[in-house]
Amino acid sequence: MAKTFSTPLDSDEIKASLATKIIGREIIIYNTTASTNDVAAEYVRGGGKNNGLVIFSEYQTAGRGRRGNQWLSEAGQSILCSILLTDFCEAAELLTLTAAVAVAETIGKCGQNEAKIKWPNDIVLGEKKIAGILLESIDTDSYVLGIGINCHQKKQSFPEELQKIATSIDIESPGSCDRISLAKRLLTTVEQWLDVAGADSEKVLNRWRQLSTLLGHRIAVEFNGQQFRGNCTGIDPVRGLILQLERGGVRMFDAAHTTIVK
Repeated sequence: MAKTFSTPLDSDEIKASLATKIIGREIIIYNTTASTNDVAAEYVRGGGKNNGLVIFSEYQTAGRGRRGNQWLSEAGQSILCSILLTDFCEAAELLTLTAAVAVAETIGKCGQNEAKIKWPNDIVLGEKKIAGILLESIDTDSYVLGIGINCHQKKQSFPEELQKIATSIDIESPGSCDRISLAKRLLTTVEQWLDVAGADSEKVLNRWRQLSTLLGHRIAVEFNGQQFRGNCTGIDPVRGLILQLERGGVRMFDAAHTTIVK
């Protein structure tokens, strides 16, 4: 059973002095829903565009991550939201990179660690995951950008198998996370970086490189059932991660078919 929470998100408080033009013009908050991505998608399928609509939920019964993995969070412990984008003309891969930069900058420095990007869609502090991104295409020009950020979890909040690889803002910081302020900062930063992506995608790539945990490191990836090892030399906004392979040659690995091997 989901635990109760004492400081619920409030749409009026989030929208108060929100420095955005599009993202968050309309905000809907659910106490419980299956998936905020699914709710946001219905606003497209229902015939409306609703560009910039944001769906928050205090608890998800069927939250999901990349490759169908389940996103676990007790009620009121995280930022769980989806942003509906119906006017983004760039490639989906660039949108994922842009979102990763925005989420990492939103979290910033917690304690001794600065939020970094683990390609393609994880945000980490140290080597522990603190946030995730799930981009889903609804039609040819509409996307739902799902974002989950761990806020109030304690170590014991995570299943035992995740305690060594997951963390939260409260674990990493001396104080308690203000989710209202974090939500404001998230929506503002996402819109800022979407504007940058539309004007000059290279600025997004440069910032992604600065925040990447993989760039310049030897890594292993699994692609279509095969493993490849090499040095990560960069990122292509469309074709994915660039590896200088151990066995020679350079190859690109797209996010849809590639997993980082630990």
